[in-house]
Amino acid sequence: MNFGTLVWKNLIRRPVRSGLTIFAVAISIGCVVALVGVASGFKRAFQSLYETKNLDLIVVRAGQGQRLASTLDISLAEKIRAIQGVRHVFPALVDVISFEEQGIYGVVTQGLIMEPMVAASFNVVEGRALSLRDTKSLMLGAILAKNLGKKLHDKVEIYENEFFEVVGIFDNPNVFENGSMVILLEEMQRLLDRPKHVTGFSVELEPGDKEKSIERVRHEIEAAAPGLSAMPIREHADSLTELRAAAAMAWLTSVLALLIGTAGVLNTMLMSVLERTKEIGIFRAIGWTATQVVQMILAEAMMLSMLGAMLGTIGALVLVKLLTKLPTASGFVDGYIPPMVIGQGFLIALLIGFIGGSFAALSAARLLPTAALRHE
Repeated sequence: MNFGTLVWKNLIRRPVRSGLTIFAVAISIGCVVALVGVASGFKRAFQSLYETKNLDLIVVRAGQGQRLASTLDISLAEKIRAIQGVRHVFPALVDVISFEEQGIYGVVTQGLIMEPMVAASFNVVEGRALSLRDTKSLMLGAILAKNLGKKLHDKVEIYENEFFEVVGIFDNPNVFENGSMVILLEEMQRLLDRPKHVTGFSVELEPGDKEKSIERVRHEIEAAAPGLSAMPIREHADSLTELRAAAAMAWLTSVLALLIGTAGVLNTMLMSVLERTKEIGIFRAIGWTATQVVQMILAEAMMLSMLGAMLGTIGALVLVKLLTKLPTASGFVDGYIPPMVIGQGFLIALLIGFIGGSFAALSAARLLPTAALRHE
């Protein structure tokens, strides 16, 4: 019997205990893969929302980690537009609303100036894009339209007694955008009672060597008026309080689950060593070294962890896909988990196996052959 076969037979001798341990590890790794995958998806989707539109800088009020709390005067757009190297400036006023009756929360509502370039960035699949003359009208993302059960020319109450007609439905690749709605900037300013104010500006630079010009333009924008912060897309995403909080909560929850998984492996391996004390004594008596005993116990722990990691990863992938079907999550979760996150899950599983098996392996290695053989 070779070493691998021996390790496998040792595991299946106690199928219930091994199964429960695999399940505990699966829960731990599933939590890591699902939660961290979703959190990283938030950041990826937020970045792609701007990068796919060739935007380079986001301008908001300095010191505001929460973008919605930022307030800037719209007249700053002209100052930013006058800076050399700036090609376009797009002001926006953003709010988050909920449709409690439908169980839909956190819907991003954008107030934009619907210039031809802005309108063209929305892939309108039904109806038409908003025009500068539209009032009491809006466009819905395809996901949001489906979740709300709205079609063209239906009315949507976005604030109390404020009904807007659906004039277009767009289907953009970005999950955040597909779960959002768009109205004219002036209408948004009226609804929020913030005349002449915006949340921030999106800036596109002139084509060319943007890597060299972006820092210069950034500093010139921040010097244009006190209290401005101009950040590249990735840096802005890293600074957002909401995204950082989501990532922190994902890892905090995952750590708790990992402790459970580690405890499960540790308990299983200690019980295994205790029950097999005499057997380990026989191995030592026929010539096995302490190192070989340690390798056997660690291999069993690692195999349990790897089986748990595979089960947990499959469960996480299925769970995240199911979340994209739920109205409450479909506007935020795109269903994609990066391979890097899956790889992290398997590395953590190996760590669980190593930590959970080490104590038991060292206990087994310290057994003297004569004492182990006399054990009952």
